[in-house]
Amino acid sequence: MADALEAARDDVLSANSEDVSRGRDTGMDDALIDRLTLDDGRLQAMADGLRGLAGLDDPVGQTVRGWRLPSGVKVEQVRVPFGVIGMIYEARPNVTADAAGICLKSGNAALLRGSSSALESNRAITSALRTGLETSGLPADAVQLVEGGHEVTDEMMRARGLVDLLIPRGGASLIQSVVKGAQVPVIETGVGNCHLFIDESADIDMALRIALNAKTQRPSVCNALETLLVHRAVADTVVPQVADAMTEAGVKLHGDSAACAIDTRITPADGWDDEFLSLDLRVAVVSDVTAAIAFIGAHGSGHSETIVTNDVTNQRRFTSSVDAACVLVNTSSRFVDGGEFGFGAEIGISTQKLHARGPLALPEMTTTKYIVTGDGQIRA
Repeated sequence: MADALEAARDDVLSANSEDVSRGRDTGMDDALIDRLTLDDGRLQAMADGLRGLAGLDDPVGQTVRGWRLPSGVKVEQVRVPFGVIGMIYEARPNVTADAAGICLKSGNAALLRGSSSALESNRAITSALRTGLETSGLPADAVQLVEGGHEVTDEMMRARGLVDLLIPRGGASLIQSVVKGAQVPVIETGVGNCHLFIDESADIDMALRIALNAKTQRPSVCNALETLLVHRAVADTVVPQVADAMTEAGVKLHGDSAACAIDTRITPADGWDDEFLSLDLRVAVVSDVTAAIAFIGAHGSGHSETIVTNDVTNQRRFTSSVDAACVLVNTSSRFVDGGEFGFGAEIGISTQKLHARGPLALPEMTTTKYIVTGDGQIRA
């Protein structure tokens, strides 16, 4: 599949150019345009992700745990595929390759329902992946692109018994519409209203470097930084340095009354609960680590939350108390990614608590069954 994708590079990039041009003509915002756009580097990353998956252990058949009963009966819990996994996602054509590869490697068939804004890109990518499957002697229909209007999405969500699992990936409205409307089991991926807390003990140069990377390295993705929390004891020193660094990087700052009073480049924030997905950042001053944890509990989306600190007690309190799929210490939230975790790729970041949480990779795309083996034992 990776070889076929590379061989179709010109076709994929040409198709993507059509989608991007149409998106600009229809007024698509910059964050979505960035997610939609493919170039040589991003296409190569898609192929590399598939090769990374190929080199990973096959999860199907792995023993999760096993034991022997007093009767001599052996019990094993082993990983098995779900069957047919439906992906419903917005304008990120790289998801097409990632989802197809993860589903195939974990023994599942993939029904890929991308958005109309990425239709030409998804057609070209899916065509290449299916060619790769056929070349390898596998059924091309293990990966299928689902086209059509909204009624097709509704049909997928009602296809209980035909589709075994649905995974929505995109904005909050898409995810909630699938969660509320599906009759098929759903693993809920989530939006990323991600925070970074600069503790009073933090190395400030480190904190600024991490915050800049988390905000500006790729602002349109779900693990980008959206809100910076600063300990009150260091706020008078840190907030102007944050304003200097972020302003130079082209970031617009929005804050609470305390942050606005410290630096006039910070304008009042309209709210604290949504993703920007752009070069915008909220800044708030909090009294201590307890207040930071409470703030994140009130406004976070359960995705990725970071503390920069040199205080081990505060570190442990933050990591044990913050309720999120990923909690980071002294590093950028941009590392919350299946590829960066060594999973080869990911289907999304799950922010729910059932079955799977965090990057959804190969093991998360399996369920389990018990194999019970004896040599004639019967229950008394």
